[in-house]
Amino acid sequence: MRLASLGLRSLVGLSLVAGIAGAQRASSPREALVVTPAWVAEHLHDANTVVFHVGDPAKFGAKHIAGARLVSLSDISVSDRSGMEMPPGMAMAPDPITGPKNGLILEMPTAEQLRSQLAKLGVSDNSRIIVYSADGLYTPTTRVAFTLDYAGLGNRTVVMDGGLEAWVREGRPVTDVSAPEQPGTLAALKLRSIVVDANYVHAHEKAAGISIVDARDAVFYDGQRARTGSGRPGHIPGAKSVPYTAVQDADGKLKPADQLIALFTKAGVEPGDTVVAYCHIGQQATATLFAARTLGHPVLLYDGSFTDWEKHPDLPVENPSAKKP
Repeated sequence: MRLASLGLRSLVGLSLVAGIAGAQRASSPREALVVTPAWVAEHLHDANTVVFHVGDPAKFGAKHIAGARLVSLSDISVSDRSGMEMPPGMAMAPDPITGPKNGLILEMPTAEQLRSQLAKLGVSDNSRIIVYSADGLYTPTTRVAFTLDYAGLGNRTVVMDGGLEAWVREGRPVTDVSAPEQPGTLAALKLRSIVVDANYVHAHEKAAGISIVDARDAVFYDGQRARTGSGRPGHIPGAKSVPYTAVQDADGKLKPADQLIALFTKAGVEPGDTVVAYCHIGQQATATLFAARTLGHPVLLYDGSFTDWEKHPDLPVENPSAKKP
């Protein structure tokens, strides 16, 4: 696990204002990260464009944007699946990459593993990457986008707002013809220090300028439920609650900036704070982090998330439900 530097304070989102390699002129972090179906239609056939479809593999063949490549989280993650049920978006890849036997089902691979996998998916050094969700798989989509940012490709990656459903609502064409596989040529990656571990989170629970954010549903944050029968109910001490379900509207689009600002402010996140998010396994948290990035917050992901945290009996858990009479 790679630790972020302790002094991280720069606004990561502001470094992305050039958009997708100059394909769009952005005046804010959000405009550099989020594009409309109309923008995608205009740039779909630009040189070096790679389109990632993140959805149900069983439905991809029947309906997707022409030229899109199906991407599953298991294509770009390592996972110890021993005795664990796989969540949505984590279908087994035909040739999964392997990682340590640590009981964690969604972790970043090594730099070389990630480079190799992205190249197999058609990514080259000059690629411009469009990622879109399908079948409601928004958090796997934001995990893909976060992984691309981790790989150093964030300034050339955008997410289509509303996913395939928004594309179809606008009457735009889809196809059932899969694009031929065309591997890319990708140099060694320079991984970004935006993934942290339990030691970092524990050391920064009360650090100024850093907000530890729990992206799980409120019932888990409040300790009303645990993810498994042997799990520890509650949340990391000092963590603020910004559920991943709260960042999208009913149509699956990212909420307007003013609503997102209100959401983070209500939770206690200050402007300019570095947002360190976790969830159950490191998937849902990326939706909350993506929203934070669009507001200009520097972001870090606790990749092991609460599944890792609760394995350590020496690490405290705060359970609001246990305090109620």
